[in-house]
Amino acid sequence: MNLWPAPIDPGSYKGRLIGYARVSTEDQRLDMQLDALQRAGCEQVFYDHGVSGAHTARPGLDEMLEYLASGDMLVVYKLDRLGRSSFHLADLLTRFSNLDVQFHSLTEGINTTSFGGRLVYHVFAAVAEFHRDLIRENTMNGLRAARERGSAIGRPRKLTEAKIIEAHRYIHQDGKTYAQAAQRFDVSESTLSRAIKRKRGFEAIAQGT
Repeated sequence: MNLWPAPIDPGSYKGRLIGYARVSTEDQRLDMQLDALQRAGCEQVFYDHGVSGAHTARPGLDEMLEYLASGDMLVVYKLDRLGRSSFHLADLLTRFSNLDVQFHSLTEGINTTSFGGRLVYHVFAAVAEFHRDLIRENTMNGLRAARERGSAIGRPRKLTEAKIIEAHRYIHQDGKTYAQAAQRFDVSESTLSRAIKRKRGFEAIAQGT
């Protein structure tokens, strides 16, 4: 009897085979995902149990991102185990590409070592940039409408909208810390954190929710 999935060819990546699994609620089980990742040949598996995929910060995910290195391949059972937001997924996959980390989703058959799989990285990078363009446009339109209504905009903030968006990209695509981003944009870490939180989660703004 053939077991699915078959082990991933070691020749398709240069480093380690790393797995990531997640379930959203405490009463759900990780067994099916963990079994599939083990059969695929993952030597190390990180997981989040009872954590929504809408959360960009998760203990297991954060630990996995710190662990990944150039040449590794990250394997997930299904794409939505990595994240439920298209914006967050786009940022993560762009980050993997920047790190020279391959990606394999078992259920969808996405494998970035193939020609079609490499296209996935380009598509998601375009999606991330598209979302940021929407954020810029929505923000500028909102400010313009407020001025036309005669609303007080308030004093200029230390971080412009463009800088907040760039700081978000710097953290979530380039893998930098809030402290590093704050230093780059010459503000305190608390100011940067408040500015990003003020956007109510970039994906919600981009999607108009």
